[in-house]
Amino acid sequence: MFAGLLGRRYSCRGFLPEPVPQKTIDSFLRIAQLTASWCNSQAWQLYITSGNATRRFSEALMAAATSPEGQSLETDFPRPARYSGRYQERRRETGWQLYEAVGVAHGDREASGRQTLENFRFFGAPHVAVITSDRDLGVYGAVDCGSYVANFMTAAQCFGVDTIAQAAIAMQSDTVRQFFDIPDDRRIVCGISFGYGDPDHPANSFRTRRDDIDEIVTWVSE
Repeated sequence: MFAGLLGRRYSCRGFLPEPVPQKTIDSFLRIAQLTASWCNSQAWQLYITSGNATRRFSEALMAAATSPEGQSLETDFPRPARYSGRYQERRRETGWQLYEAVGVAHGDREASGRQTLENFRFFGAPHVAVITSDRDLGVYGAVDCGSYVANFMTAAQCFGVDTIAQAAIAMQSDTVRQFFDIPDDRRIVCGISFGYGDPDHPANSFRTRRDDIDEIVTWVSE
């Protein structure tokens, strides 16, 4: 069952407008709340939008992302220093799969820029969850939040709810913090847009590849 859930889960980039019933959201949140954490600290705190709040949040992010000041990409966590080697290869492969699916030609920066901005429209999702961690818990609190994010998405899949984790939302942390009035002792980890995926949306037509376990495991027996 678990393998089936993970096998069906994908990063949804095209949602139907239908909202998820509150009872369903509560159900998968209770499952995600079973996530293990260091000393059972449960570092995560969430802010979840629906209805008009989702629209207003999108407008705030779009305004920030398209302004000259928004290009500074303020984040609560350091961004990756660089992508190189296998990491850059995987990143490029995923990017070209998406661009091919939605019809963005190689080198078309205007079209790729429009696609990037879909992050701040939440790909049409009716709901967004913003995941935050306690600042004092440092990197280990963030690691625990990463486990929570994975379980949030898998638990949602149990109820037929599709998701996409978005670092792009955390790249506008000042705007996010202001919109939700998030206190300074919380750090913004990421966003998760969620709802019912549109099976006919071209952005949902591809799946990313995973390496074989022999490529990621070093076996030690002596």
